[in-house]
Amino acid sequence: MTIPFLSVRDLTVDFDTEDGVVHAVDGLSFDVEKGTTLGIVGESGSGKSVTNLAVLGLHDPAYTKISGEIVLDGRELTTAPRRELERLRGNKVAMIFQDPLTSLSPYHSVGRQISETYRRHTGASRGEARGRAVEMLRRVGIPHPVSRVDDYPHQFSGGMRQRVMIAMALVCDPDLLIADEPTTALDVTVQAQILDLLKELQEQTGTAIILITHDLGVVANAAQEVLVMYAGRAVERGTVREVLGTPRHPYTWGLLSSMPRLRSSVDVPLVPVRGTPPSLIHVPPGCPFHPRCDYQAQAGPDLCVGDRPELSPHRGHGDACYLTPAHKREIFADQIKERL
Repeated sequence: MTIPFLSVRDLTVDFDTEDGVVHAVDGLSFDVEKGTTLGIVGESGSGKSVTNLAVLGLHDPAYTKISGEIVLDGRELTTAPRRELERLRGNKVAMIFQDPLTSLSPYHSVGRQISETYRRHTGASRGEARGRAVEMLRRVGIPHPVSRVDDYPHQFSGGMRQRVMIAMALVCDPDLLIADEPTTALDVTVQAQILDLLKELQEQTGTAIILITHDLGVVANAAQEVLVMYAGRAVERGTVREVLGTPRHPYTWGLLSSMPRLRSSVDVPLVPVRGTPPSLIHVPPGCPFHPRCDYQAQAGPDLCVGDRPELSPHRGHGDACYLTPAHKREIFADQIKERL
């Protein structure tokens, strides 16, 4: 059995607040191989970004408790010294943050910001770092990089700022790239360009990518594997074809049913997931999705509010639901498939 490049096992992330302990991530496990893309999807507050900030070691230990294992290329990160994590960030693992306008400093040129990362990790001279910044801007498709390297973030469009963020993240050729909602607030044409750019760069470098998004359309176009999160837990996992083609968990059914379809009539209403996500301070017992689930009767209501269903099998298409396989096939065939 090959060892995955990134292995996360039983990860928990808790935050101490005045209102109580927030259980942001609860027993999460997943793997990412080099040269592949894992899409992590779910509503806001499901734990997607918190999980990946834990991989980067960016949570404040003063009010955050992290347990479990995060192994990157054979290195255990949850117990690694801060200095080692600083050497890894930007070098072996990098992140594209959600909003490039707030993530980029308005006081420095984009070239300086890209160069700073490169110099810190390689010890290159200013001239070498500037040349590398120009090369990266050209690589991500920014026109006239020699002159634009001295421009400031406000002089770029939203799509071009996102390209700058990608250039900054890739300047040291990281082995793992975490892209947190990289296409949010971009029009569909620019979204497609950004996703195509990530695919092209992955093919050139073999980088492993974690793609955090709430958009299942983005996952369908850019990822090979999908992890569906709800209330800090994984509720379904599998390949794109498995999860989007034959989903098994009622929450995944809800996400897919709430998406607009090009082939659907404009008169057909969307079917949103009823209710709202639970408080992560007071997570419901048993299956955390049961207060919003329409299929408790088939599974057995007492079962859903008892012990937490576990995601199984460990590899392959798995889901955390008490519905029997027969019930899932029947519900999907009779009620869900016609909506998709």
